[in-house]
Amino acid sequence: MRLAAIDIGSNAARLLISDVIIGPQGNPEFIKAALVRAPLRLGFEVFDKGEIPPNKVEKVIKTMKSYKLLLDVYEVKHVKACATSAMRDARNGAEIIRKVKTETGIEIKIISGQEEASLIYENHIAENMTKEESYLYIDVGGGSTELTFFTDGKLVFKESFNIGTIRLLKNQVSEATWDEMKEFIKQKTKGYHHVTAIGSGGNINKIFSLSKRKEGKPLTVDLLRDYFKEFSNLSVNQRMTLYHLREDRADVIVPALLIYINVMRWADTEEIYIPKIGLADGLIHTLYEEVKEPRLT
Repeated sequence: MRLAAIDIGSNAARLLISDVIIGPQGNPEFIKAALVRAPLRLGFEVFDKGEIPPNKVEKVIKTMKSYKLLLDVYEVKHVKACATSAMRDARNGAEIIRKVKTETGIEIKIISGQEEASLIYENHIAENMTKEESYLYIDVGGGSTELTFFTDGKLVFKESFNIGTIRLLKNQVSEATWDEMKEFIKQKTKGYHHVTAIGSGGNINKIFSLSKRKEGKPLTVDLLRDYFKEFSNLSVNQRMTLYHLREDRADVIVPALLIYINVMRWADTEEIYIPKIGLADGLIHTLYEEVKEPRLT
């Protein structure tokens, strides 16, 4: 079975195409067939002026048309498409969704922060981890940060905060919002046994690649602080040149690091694992549950 997910975020739109096969134990295995990313950067205008301008609307339509062609080439029959923080906040978000449906046939659902956190949890990342640990899943996007906390294999909370990399670059995050996140994390994780962080998002994936760590090995909060200090002392152009970063990564990587560091500090955790999964993976998992054929008993 071949499935696809489209995630329209505040910084980029992603198309993930995955093949699903049933493994020896009867469980589904998800194999990535293609991953395409378009740096639409919708949040820059939305968080400033409240709507997506005509030139960006055109880019959204063109991106969705190109994704539709790829879906046809890969012969994908089932697709799930969602839009997050920027489209949620845009006054013309619903209008753009209607236009995409008319011109491409792709139906996009604008999801809430809570729904986003739930979809991320659909990756079932805790299933292969020890029951003796508590895990805080941190997903940092351009417009919001989703937190999912589970312990002893059980979900404790999922929450979304309007603190994202583009919002920070646009000075759209107040001290009160930071304080709200801080108090929430400290209160909700207090009293639980040792907390391990799990990170997702393009920025933390890039940091992991730069660190040259082996797959499955965690990054420490001290290492994140070192990268934050290093990048903060460089211009965007210098980050691009020295670390071979795209421009749309070089500017948001510093605020992303700040969010990860603060969340880890407030949760009193020293290490973060980077499994390189995110919202699109959660969409694929959810879609599979919706379209799979029932097993014979």
